[in-house]
Amino acid sequence: MENKLILNESYVKENHPTIEGIQIIEGKNNFPISWLNQQGYCEYQIYLQYMKGIKTPETKAMKKGTAIHSQLEDEFNQTATPATFEEVLEISKEQKTITRECFVLSKEDGIRGFIDEIWMMPEEIIIIDDKPSSKAYPSTINQVRAYCLAFKKMSEDERPIKGALRQRGTDNIFWSEEFDKNIEKEIKFKINRMHSLFEGQKPFIATKNPNKCRSCRYQSYCKECKL
Repeated sequence: MENKLILNESYVKENHPTIEGIQIIEGKNNFPISWLNQQGYCEYQIYLQYMKGIKTPETKAMKKGTAIHSQLEDEFNQTATPATFEEVLEISKEQKTITRECFVLSKEDGIRGFIDEIWMMPEEIIIIDDKPSSKAYPSTINQVRAYCLAFKKMSEDERPIKGALRQRGTDNIFWSEEFDKNIEKEIKFKINRMHSLFEGQKPFIATKNPNKCRSCRYQSYCKECKL
């Protein structure tokens, strides 16, 4: 087993003129994959944060998650050796490699992001996203599915791909699935909806769950709040 630190390659981009966080790559809007998790919680949050530009302080949970994430990355980098994405793909055809914070980009689908951890093995590839709890929500599933899609497009690798959710800071993988053609079709539908929101073709839909509203950082700014 080898720990590999994948060197990120540069790409030509420009920032969207009105939506913070969106890049324009080869004439197409490109959004962070993590927004799919936020979409599953409440689409209107995305509107308030990135289109209206409303800023709110980080919660304690967010700060804790960032600290744990940074610690895991620092520990991994102490033993990892640098390599290009293509080099790691080739090495992994013979032996298991592990990489963290791997940047993936699908220009075609208009998505990009950093995958927490990838196990590349001769027989399969496992895409792992770390989460604070041990419950698989539809929103977190959508996020890891999009990582799988972007990795597949970027690598053009023929090996089977699995998506997995792991409890942050542990070895507990509490959900996984094969990334097959049906799953690919489902996540592309979600991604296309996101693009339609940014292009003004569809409205942002707020959650109808008052419990989500109660804990929302944007509650005081939201005209759609259910409380």
